[in-house]
Amino acid sequence: QVQLLESGGGLVQAGGSLRLSCAASGSIFSINNMAWYRQAPGNQRELVAVITNGGSTDYADSVKVRCTISRDNAENTVYLQMDSLKPEDTAVYYCYVLHTSYTGRYFNYWGRGTQVTVSS
Repeated sequence: QVQLLESGGGLVQAGGSLRLSCAASGSIFSINNMAWYRQAPGNQRELVAVITNGGSTDYADSVKVRCTISRDNAENTVYLQMDSLKPEDTAVYYCYVLHTSYTGRYFNYWGRGTQVTVSS
């Protein structure tokens, strides 16, 4: 089992910045992709940004230029730097990890989520 602990959410004014962190712990063998998703009330969960274990990244069009995803493989931690925040960025942000066990099986893990609220 892998546990994910998110931190860094909160209330910020429009135009402000936040940095989310997600640390993976537990029975870690190999972490592949790490990502951030978000879900606003009444909406489906959507991908915000993803980073592979090789460092390749991809972003939702709505956050490109404003967000940067990064990871520290030694610490099994993924970060999301969010700048120029907008009220429409308000959502619960979830950390996601694709993990490969020592048997070669893939497992998806999700964090519990951290609330980001952007006031206008």
